Amino acid sequence: MTEKTGDDVKAYRIRVEGRVQGVGFRYSARHEALRRKLAGWVRNEDDGAVSVYCEGPQQAVDAFISWLRTGPPGARVTDVNLRQTKPESSHKTFSVVF
Repeated sequence: MTEKTGDDVKAYRIRVEGRVQGVGFRYSARHEALRRKLAGWVRNEDDGAVSVYCEGPQQAVDAFISWLRTGPPGARVTDVNLRQTKPESSHKTFSVVF
């Protein structure tokens, strides 16, 4: 789904903490990522956090990360940890994984 290749594509692994489960966070994150034409995935963690992998153009990734800092209505994000990583390029869309 990402339209650019090479140096234009940025990828991040992100951990979102707070009240982020049971509030529609994963499906809202998927909607926001698809709207920005990002690829990757989002999943709940056993400890109550949400993990995200996203890749795409830097501007779109930055906008998505900004959205993650607030999340959907009902969420209360207390911390967002970012780690830039190498793009995997195996993701063609953005999915909710279990």
